[in-house]
Amino acid sequence: MNFEFSDKVKDLQRRLQVFLDEHIYPNEQGYRDEVEQKPWSPTRIIEELKPKARAAGLWNLFLPESEHGAGLTNLEYAPLCEMMGRSEMGPEVFNCSAPDTGNMEVLKFSHAMARRNRRNDGLSPCLQVRSARVLR
Repeated sequence: MNFEFSDKVKDLQRRLQVFLDEHIYPNEQGYRDEVEQKPWSPTRIIEELKPKARAAGLWNLFLPESEHGAGLTNLEYAPLCEMMGRSEMGPEVFNCSAPDTGNMEVLKFSHAMARRNRRNDGLSPCLQVRSARVLR
């Protein structure tokens, strides 16, 4: 089996590293300070970085074969996940944090089945899922 990264993955790794260096790592202390002050509230830093990640094409990277994600296989997604996981705020900024990823995969599958059956059940907006964070 070939475990060499594809050009697509190498490009995403490069872009992800630039984003981490420019936006994530410099804001880690501010993020920790915000969480300490308001532990159960969304942080300003994360909410400001999400649109930037989306604009950079680094949003929903986990979704395979999808117009809503990067269309990566698990093997392609794994090195990107490792990079995002180097910061506690990384996965959330890129909309790739658990349990959201699993929930959105199920919704995406349900949406695909509904389309196949020619029903529009309005599941597309659910791909912006945001789960509650109850553990710290």
